[in-house]
Amino acid sequence: MSTLGIKRVAVIGAGTMGHGIAEVFAMAGFEVNLMDISEDILRNAINRIRDSLERLSRRGELREGVDVIMARIRTTTDLARAVSDVDFLVEAVPENAELKKNVFREADKYAPPHAIFVSNTSTIPITELSEATNRRDKFAGMHFMNPPPLMKLVEVIRGKYTSDDTINTVVQLARVLGKEPVVVNKDVPGFIVNRVLFRVMLEACREVVQEGVKIVDLDAMARNVLGLPMGPFELLDYIGLDTSLFIVKAMMERGFRAHPCPLLEELVSKGKLGVKSGEGFYKYPGPGQYVKPKILPEQGLDLDPVRLMAPAINELAWLIREGVATADDIDKSVRLGLNYPWGLTEFADEAGLDNIVDALNTLKSVSGWEEYEPDPLLLEYVKTGRLGRKTGKGFRDYPEIEERRFEEIILRVDPPAAWIILNKPDKLNVLTPRMADEIVNALRMVEDDPRVRVVVITGSGRAFCAGADINQFQNATPIQMFKAMRHYQSMTLEIEYYTKPVIAAINGYALGGGLEIAMACDLRIASEEALLGQPEVNLGIIPGAGGTQRLTRLTNPGISKELILTGKQISATKALEYGIVNRVVPKHALEYEVRRWVKDLASKPPLALMLAKYAINYGIEAPIWSSLNGEASLFGVAISTKDAAEGVRAFLEKRRPKFTGE
Repeated sequence: MSTLGIKRVAVIGAGTMGHGIAEVFAMAGFEVNLMDISEDILRNAINRIRDSLERLSRRGELREGVDVIMARIRTTTDLARAVSDVDFLVEAVPENAELKKNVFREADKYAPPHAIFVSNTSTIPITELSEATNRRDKFAGMHFMNPPPLMKLVEVIRGKYTSDDTINTVVQLARVLGKEPVVVNKDVPGFIVNRVLFRVMLEACREVVQEGVKIVDLDAMARNVLGLPMGPFELLDYIGLDTSLFIVKAMMERGFRAHPCPLLEELVSKGKLGVKSGEGFYKYPGPGQYVKPKILPEQGLDLDPVRLMAPAINELAWLIREGVATADDIDKSVRLGLNYPWGLTEFADEAGLDNIVDALNTLKSVSGWEEYEPDPLLLEYVKTGRLGRKTGKGFRDYPEIEERRFEEIILRVDPPAAWIILNKPDKLNVLTPRMADEIVNALRMVEDDPRVRVVVITGSGRAFCAGADINQFQNATPIQMFKAMRHYQSMTLEIEYYTKPVIAAINGYALGGGLEIAMACDLRIASEEALLGQPEVNLGIIPGAGGTQRLTRLTNPGISKELILTGKQISATKALEYGIVNRVVPKHALEYEVRRWVKDLASKPPLALMLAKYAINYGIEAPIWSSLNGEASLFGVAISTKDAAEGVRAFLEKRRPKFTGE
């Protein structure tokens, strides 16, 4: 504290945020003058501070006694008295620009000349507030997250006149308070957290209003697929719909390009303000009584997570390009300020920046709104091949990704997955004996690599694999073709009985031999633009790499005969109905969905996955009594592993297991 020259702090406003900010400063050892307009407000604030400290004390999170900390807080209703002896002032009065300016104008008269002023505003420009004082260079934003004692993030905002010394002092002070500061280098509406948050909120609202998506399903997708602690509408209720509406309007009035949410307007006009009133998008037991809305594990799985997050990624690009904040600080903001389980750059690079641009263009087309125009930084990245993890560079660089190019495939090791990419895009990745050999070689190269838990097979360009190269059929003898089919069958068997899970990411045409490769995989995730089929009959031949057998096992003899005897192609949606694929997603969401499945599978015990695969794949070929005997034997092997012991122990200890594959 002494190194910063700050010993006594004034907190002006003892309401929702102010009392928590005062508590944070007192816990860190500062003397605090807490000011508000009435003794009743101050008494309530002191009671809330004591209750909070006692809870923290019971959890063992305080270094000092509650009374020791409380003794550092003095209360007053006199602004001049509150600020006359302080080194630092935090304003936390309601979000009204004129009210805040009046507070600063008055405080400026009585505070020592060296005192730094900061505002906890979430919406009002720091520059505008600083102009009410004669210490513009000693004025900054210091936006705490709610509740201040628990939330680690603090946004430090540079106004037009703020000096470097002031920014450095506020950043260091935030660290002394035990917080994680991020610097907002330009005084933009909403700073970082609210700009990102309300891009997600407003897109969620648009999907409900324009497309009829159910609110609960969208919230379920946010929790079940994206892993967010709250869905967008659930969070709006928690924040308060009137507060959220105010923030959006204040940002839009100051240049934030967006369309308002009519759902917010409607509910607020009816007095339905969310948790605080007992009803908003959801109903609660009573005013202020939050209960988490119930969702089922399978809810929302068919909705598009990339489309929901694409506007936030666009905002990320804008913030970086405009020099508002660094990628590191933006990622820190969403992790600590919004409790996202990942940073925005991580999400964007995993989804693929080309896919983000596609999603934004789709949104612009369906909505007619200009705010979905892809940011120039995103377009530049896509143009120069910075597409994310799949190219080793996106918002971040990924030196850990290893790539080996064969003649007809690419093997990319991107732990915990290895990606086998069929790489003849100009020929729709047609299957040849060389490609089959290279697939087998790639599989064997990573089979014993402990970094690789899952293998993904996909295609480059607009096809997964459009079938076998027809040229090989010309002038071939029956014996040559018999051997060729045996060659392809060996490749598909290698995939089917591989010791790790294999996912087919069907990005386009999957015809003939291409569909046969996909059907040999354990799981099939298809783009909604994909076309699948066994069209060999149109050439006067039949499937030869397992199509007649695997298609029948995945569907039933009737559907299998229909597809093979007619040679027709079907959509991914129809393939899902027939049971040929496991999931169908928009093209721009395919990569994200595959990576989500990879992470899920990679978190499971590798040996148990292998044994389960073998129990299923061998069992389906044998009589039930033989299959059950095999299952029991494989269960015996599984229970003897270290992973099984870890899984049981973790369950009993109520923690997440750490499987090593032993």
